[in-house]
Amino acid sequence: MNSISRAVPEVALQAIRKLITEQGFGPGDALPSQRDLALQLGVSRASLREALSSLSALGAISIQPGKGVFVQAAVDLPRGDSAPTWPFAAQASPLEIFQLRYALEGFAAGLAALTLSTFDLDELEDNVAAMREQLRGGDFEAAAKLDFEFHRRILLASGNQAMLSILTASADIFLESQKLPFIRAERAMETWQEHRKILRALARRASAAAQKAMQEHVRNAALRTGIAFIAPAGA
Repeated sequence: MNSISRAVPEVALQAIRKLITEQGFGPGDALPSQRDLALQLGVSRASLREALSSLSALGAISIQPGKGVFVQAAVDLPRGDSAPTWPFAAQASPLEIFQLRYALEGFAAGLAALTLSTFDLDELEDNVAAMREQLRGGDFEAAAKLDFEFHRRILLASGNQAMLSILTASADIFLESQKLPFIRAERAMETWQEHRKILRALARRASAAAQKAMQEHVRNAALRTGIAFIAPAGA
């Protein structure tokens, strides 16, 4: 994926990361002001704020109102197109898969909120409960499979066969992307918490809330992996 096809905030994010690395900023060092950064990188203040927000969520920087932006302890932030342990590089990068999931699964969750049966909801509740137990026991492989099944059931309940076909045809890639966030064991329970939030929205038949909760979940999963991407405005 070249920089022309990327959203401007994503380009800004990678440029800030490069600036921190190449100019030798260390933990506790203050970055240039947001005004100067925007001018230096050639991006708008709005795009810069989105990029800084994602870096803050990753723990790479700390935004202190009235004081400035400071580098935190070094955090590995791999580019989405070059994750070293990703076995599907010839087909798609982790970044591209998370972006696809953001669009596809967010829309599917919105549809599913209107079409889920009581049986579907019961199955999802059982899945969420089982994931909690697997995470408590530290079995992240089993948790990732339950994660995949949770998302598959929502796609199935959406009634959109085209989206389900994409998941079925690329099941190995989707499952691998769902294993990635569990590399940070201390944050693994966040996946369960986000699934609960999605489930609550589905149970309320709240389509917009379900779509938003799913999209937030996919973006957060990417962040836990060390991949940040900016969603298009209004998405």
